[in-house]
Amino acid sequence: QGQPVESGGGLVQAGGSLRLSCRAPRIITSVFSSSTWGWYRQAPGKQRELVAGIRSDGSTNYADSVKGRFTISRDYARKTVYLQMNTLTPEDTAVYICNLNTSYGAVDWGQGTQVTVSS
Repeated sequence: QGQPVESGGGLVQAGGSLRLSCRAPRIITSVFSSSTWGWYRQAPGKQRELVAGIRSDGSTNYADSVKGRFTISRDYARKTVYLQMNTLTPEDTAVYICNLNTSYGAVDWGQGTQVTVSS
């Protein structure tokens, strides 16, 4: 399925929004739809944490710190997973990393995309 590739990071002011994208270049549709996808983040000096996940059945889960502000979704036609981030705060500053967990046990991580929120 290939390593996931993230995009959409950048510098934004507090209160602003960003949308991150993640796709695995060679993934086939059936694997895309049957996989669990997650967005993680890692800030300097902190452990990597799960921000949001979406399962094959479409159910989602979020870290408490982002509930009501972030939304994870997927587009089957584009075989892309998105993370819409609203009302960003400086505490959201981190490298955001996409994770792919296939139904047959393969796990892949992207390289990450930097999100910086200025106060």
